Amino acid sequence: MAHIDYYFTVLSPFAYLAGDRMEQVAARHGAGITYKPVDIMKLFSEMGGTPPTQRHESRKEYRMQELKRLSKLNDMPMNYTPAHWPTDQKPASALIVAAQAAGADAGALSRAVMKAVWAEERDIADEATLDMILSETGIDKVSLTPHMEAARAAFDTMTDEGMANGVFGAPFYLVDGQRFWGQDRIGHLDAHLAGDL
Repeated sequence: MAHIDYYFTVLSPFAYLAGDRMEQVAARHGAGITYKPVDIMKLFSEMGGTPPTQRHESRKEYRMQELKRLSKLNDMPMNYTPAHWPTDQKPASALIVAAQAAGADAGALSRAVMKAVWAEERDIADEATLDMILSETGIDKVSLTPHMEAARAAFDTMTDEGMANGVFGAPFYLVDGQRFWGQDRIGHLDAHLAGDL
């Protein structure tokens, strides 16, 4: 069975705008998914990227145009300058890793966390906010407790692992040694899993 290693950051607007399309592709082809939140700033600094705030004005303008187009095309509400961005991504990232370890729906939790940032003006660094998101996604916080210590440590490990595997941005999908960067490459991922690429 094919397996997708999904590297992303909960602070990425493009990961948010991917919605559940990767999950739909995986389900169609019977592929498994491992959710791997990473430190995007470390990826940028070590893999040749530039943080959004440090980019040339023309790139900033293009990014904003892209976000507005994708928001409309994907019918996903979005605040393009969210009140709580950037914020500390580590607590939410640990919860996602722990949720997967506990057998909970890490995909639903990931999407809820990103929606909180990009559409709901909520601070995902706030523990009460995260508790509410867990409740809204039907995940029992207590069930995650045994996995939290390892999940916190996994953040740096998965970031380093991603870089070793050529991950330099987010969202990033790895399957069968093939790398797909960006939510606009989910169609290519689909074609690969279908045996067409």
